[in-house]
Amino acid sequence: MKHRRVIFIMTDSQRADMVGCYGNPDMRTPNLNRLAEEGIRFDDAYTTQPVCQPARVGLFTGTYPHSCAGWSNSMGISDNVQNIGRRLTDKGIHCAYIGKWHLDGGDYFGLGRAADGWDKDYWYDMRNYLEELTEEERFLSRQTETMEIQDVRDEFCYAHRCSDRAIDFLEKHQEEDYFLVVSYDEPHGPFLCPKRFWEPYEGYEFPHSANMMDTLEDKPEYQRIWAGDTYMAAAREDFHIRPKYYLGCNSFADYEIGRVLAVAGEYAEDAVIIYTSDHGDMQYSHSLCGKGPAAYQEITRIPMIVKGFGAGKVDKNPVSHINLPPTIFDIFNVEKPKVFEGKSIMEELESGRRENDYVFIEFGRYEVDHDGFGGFQLLRAVFDGRYKLSINLMGTDELYDLQSDPQEMVNRIDRTDSEMVAVKKRLHEALLQNMYDTRDPFRGYYWEDRTWNPIVKHKRWNGRGMTRQRENEEYEPRQLDYRTGLPMENAVRKK
Repeated sequence: MKHRRVIFIMTDSQRADMVGCYGNPDMRTPNLNRLAEEGIRFDDAYTTQPVCQPARVGLFTGTYPHSCAGWSNSMGISDNVQNIGRRLTDKGIHCAYIGKWHLDGGDYFGLGRAADGWDKDYWYDMRNYLEELTEEERFLSRQTETMEIQDVRDEFCYAHRCSDRAIDFLEKHQEEDYFLVVSYDEPHGPFLCPKRFWEPYEGYEFPHSANMMDTLEDKPEYQRIWAGDTYMAAAREDFHIRPKYYLGCNSFADYEIGRVLAVAGEYAEDAVIIYTSDHGDMQYSHSLCGKGPAAYQEITRIPMIVKGFGAGKVDKNPVSHINLPPTIFDIFNVEKPKVFEGKSIMEELESGRRENDYVFIEFGRYEVDHDGFGGFQLLRAVFDGRYKLSINLMGTDELYDLQSDPQEMVNRIDRTDSEMVAVKKRLHEALLQNMYDTRDPFRGYYWEDRTWNPIVKHKRWNGRGMTRQRENEEYEPRQLDYRTGLPMENAVRKK
């Protein structure tokens, strides 16, 4: 009997160009490079929101961050939202989650308690890790300088302990259907890894991209505030980026992934393996650092590789994290719930046929615990594989042609030639439709009435005049019609 098994591996804050097979041979990622040779490498894959928790929402609930109250770090998700571990467990699939979770509403490290649906014996979030350490060790684990003052052993690091648990699971559950998630915090800061991984990057300079010279003159004001005086120094030609610890942790994550892949090859050769990262890091592109309210490639385009549908393939179609949950359900031959907001790319995996006309990206807030990071910044973006439109509700909107301007330097939002006007209108309509289809709680006429495409027919208090209720009958009664008190006949209907 053939088993149904999926091993889902992810990293944190890993740009696509930090994986060697994506074009930079200086990146020491031999295990991920090999995985790409054995599977399909997606060259145009995107996160749903370039922040830790919201990105994981798309991956592990099958809904956009705005749909389940997960649009900021440390917010948790709505009580009536089931994660895919709960859903698959209820279908007889053994689900184990090892590593960073970030969806429980706790702080960065989590609550240390298994989320609903996942095997409690293997649950291991970052709080569990810290509670294994002494107070002194906890402090050292959060200081980048630790790598300079002592010999950091593999066994001390979170990634290594996550891999150990994953290996244990693979060895002990060879005869089961399962969904195993291994979620590394690395290469996210503050950085901790053995010296042999960061030392080779001593003095190495990260490639100086053209958009590091972006002075943001035609970009939204909030981006200039984000850049500030400190970061604008990146626009100097003599500016250098030497992130030896970041890239060292990147290579360490690859090494730990390699440990898991080796054991998977021995005990689960037929498993489908999915690898991705939650989001990237600006690394001074557009004079910006970290991640935040922007749809730039550096933070939204992520690495993604799928093994199990042919070897050595490259898929150049735009895909999204929102496509992965329904795809996983197809792999397990389990009926997909109506609440999923993306469509499966199973046929694309099998035939290469493009499934998405558009992918959608959003932003709400970086973290509810922090006053900073720009605070509340509403952004909705749409990308069709060439053109990218970003509506920044409280500021200037953006339009980029990535075919002629891959560095996203020229904001074409104010172009009035007929070709560009048609592009703007098409993308605008697709974005609005997605907001309404997914019951975006922030939807309204203000997204429609933009100076470059003023749609005013719905600019009234009743908006589009529709009711849009949830359909989640697997876990709750069918919702009732307000007018009759009876079960609704159509979830989407005139109010």
